[in-house]
Amino acid sequence: MNLNCTLQWNGKNYLARLQDGVSLTIPIAPGKHPRAWYAAPFSTEPVVMGDWVGEVSRGAPVNFRNVHLNPHGHGTHTESLAHITQTPLAANEAVPSPWLVACLCSVEPKHIEGDRIILPEQLQEKWQKAQALVIRTLPNPLDKQTQDYSGANPCYLHPDCGPWLVQHEVEHLLLDLPSVDREQDQGLLSVHHSFWGLPNHPRSHCSITEMIFVPDQLPDGLYLLHLPVLPWQNDAAPSMPCLFPLEPHSHGN
Repeated sequence: MNLNCTLQWNGKNYLARLQDGVSLTIPIAPGKHPRAWYAAPFSTEPVVMGDWVGEVSRGAPVNFRNVHLNPHGHGTHTESLAHITQTPLAANEAVPSPWLVACLCSVEPKHIEGDRIILPEQLQEKWQKAQALVIRTLPNPLDKQTQDYSGANPCYLHPDCGPWLVQHEVEHLLLDLPSVDREQDQGLLSVHHSFWGLPNHPRSHCSITEMIFVPDQLPDGLYLLHLPVLPWQNDAAPSMPCLFPLEPHSHGN
């Protein structure tokens, strides 16, 4: 069964074939997932109640496990401005509608004083007006999906990118990095603060999604983005972004 969706964006009509979506979510399994901020590895363990152990392999009728997960440190997740404020805003509340128009931009970071940095002019070169910006850093090896970023000083956005994102009305930022800011920046978190309009103009309707993986098969350009976020009462939660290619569409075709 084919499911098609038509939409209008920026004065143009588009068609999205919903059966052709491509997930940007990195799967998580014990011993096989990206990791950041020195978080203990993702793990599961059976519930134990007396002699009863929640594992089918150990005689239980069901598998019944506890899960240890740090959303910031274990794979694809979405954050709200509660990540850097005392505002009690769950991550899913920063994405009022999970259906968005997104622009995918591939960027090769610049090497500056030993760091790999994305500059606003690089985003400008690829930018098409959209609600969300998806950044794919180059090169794009598959091992991004199992990378341990802790202590590695990974690529990040130049502080000037924050004002650029606000100026271009980007409300949802997605990228294949563990953070928009430098791993060690003395707690400045410049891009976090400017993107969320802090301190004077907080943008509670905006989100940052980190540690995605964008397959090479997707060319740069406009997409329909689906960004569902688990409704946890937390500043960050696992999410499952998915891109659907957009095609120009004329009514009646």
